[in-house]
Amino acid sequence: MTDIKNSKEFLGTLNSDIKPSFGVIKSGIEIHQQLDTHKLFCDCPSILRNDEPKLSAKRRLHAVAGESGEVDLAAKHEASLDREFIYQFYDTNCLVELDEEPPHLINTEALKICLHIALHLNCEIVPIAQIMRKTVVDGSNTSGFQRTVIIARNGFVETKFGKVRIDSIGLEEDAARIVEKKEGVAVYRLDRLGIPLVEIGTAPDIRSPEQAKEVALFIGDVLRSCKVRRGIGTIRQDVNISISGHPRVEIKGFQDVKMFIPVIENEIKRQQENLKMDNLRSEVRNAREDGTTEFLRPMPGAARMYPETDLPLLRISREIINEAKQTLPKLRSDVRDEMRQSGLSEEMIKLMGEGEMFEEFKALLKIINDPNFIAKVLLLIPKEIASHEKIENIDKILTVDVIESIIRAVYEGKLEQNDVKHVMEKIAKGEKFEDAIKIEKFDLSEIEGEIAKIVKEKPGLSIGGYMGLVMAKFKGKVSGKDATDIINKIIKK
Repeated sequence: MTDIKNSKEFLGTLNSDIKPSFGVIKSGIEIHQQLDTHKLFCDCPSILRNDEPKLSAKRRLHAVAGESGEVDLAAKHEASLDREFIYQFYDTNCLVELDEEPPHLINTEALKICLHIALHLNCEIVPIAQIMRKTVVDGSNTSGFQRTVIIARNGFVETKFGKVRIDSIGLEEDAARIVEKKEGVAVYRLDRLGIPLVEIGTAPDIRSPEQAKEVALFIGDVLRSCKVRRGIGTIRQDVNISISGHPRVEIKGFQDVKMFIPVIENEIKRQQENLKMDNLRSEVRNAREDGTTEFLRPMPGAARMYPETDLPLLRISREIINEAKQTLPKLRSDVRDEMRQSGLSEEMIKLMGEGEMFEEFKALLKIINDPNFIAKVLLLIPKEIASHEKIENIDKILTVDVIESIIRAVYEGKLEQNDVKHVMEKIAKGEKFEDAIKIEKFDLSEIEGEIAKIVKEKPGLSIGGYMGLVMAKFKGKVSGKDATDIINKIIKK
């Protein structure tokens, strides 16, 4: 079970002096995040392509009645535009995305990632779920609907301002990618259609812009700790907000959590002005970069939902849930706390980044208890070699197993720490490990003579300056300690 209050690093990102700046408001957050796996209802890869597609199809879509027998208001609005839709697609797309073939069974990896997120947010997993169709007639789905299913409910996160409930966590398909819009025509690409999205919706328990930001930051930490896609366009954040006496308004288009406070504050002011003019309506608005919003469409309702008839009920077994619990990834903030406790410097913690290699780091630390040396060998030296020698996919050459062998050689006295980089360079260039660790050592009296020549030719350098020249000349054939001792001896003469 995860609690915001237990995450010191997370709370450190917030200003402890922040106080809610408005009276009572009702607000909730919806977050849609792409998962790092293949498409949700077929095996096509989740890749966005920049090359020109060779194929296209044309469609027209129409609004129809949902399960309640009513046609959704937002669907009616879109259908009234009577546009033609052109769908561009690639050889990495299939008939499922074109709506010419029934959907395949749900992506089980996406389901497991979703369960990880649900467990971090203290949710109850739904044992049996009905996959639903959500009517969408803006052209972003070839079928005219989006498949969605609720996976978990009744979670919560704790904030400085009180508990915020998690209403539901769902899995759904991402929409097609808009390429061009013009009078009467919209052009989409199918490379994004069907990428799995996790949808996280909070209850309307948020009472201030500051609390909304706190919740969004924490959920973001949870998402980045799990297997999600990263980068621009992989996450979308919406806020639902209403003040007393005003209908609910949904604001879409948040890419940056920093915009939560100014946008919500401006929306509260806008709703306060609406109350004075008796101009009240429930609607969807888009967040602008300047913190204001603009009208998008009427608020959709439940009339656009109806059951998916091409797929069976989704059964989430106790075995799947237990497996998710056993493989639950740690929060990034908790991993960083562990890094600090292990003795890593802040510089090395920054180098460790998201902590993907932290388990390997801990395993290597059991061989030699020198955290900064281990981090340097595991992460820094391979990057330096790859950059200097222009070697691609260095991690496939200097694998964790190779690095473990190098560190064991240091532990067993077969290799000195100062020689590690030289050995790794030789392995990266193709030498076998057994040959690479055979370091030819010079006679110290011979080395002393060479160092004396360097000092004579370059007088006035610092010890560090001489060390750089010596180590470059002998490339691992003398230890750093011996070189330092000889340099000090010569300088003091």
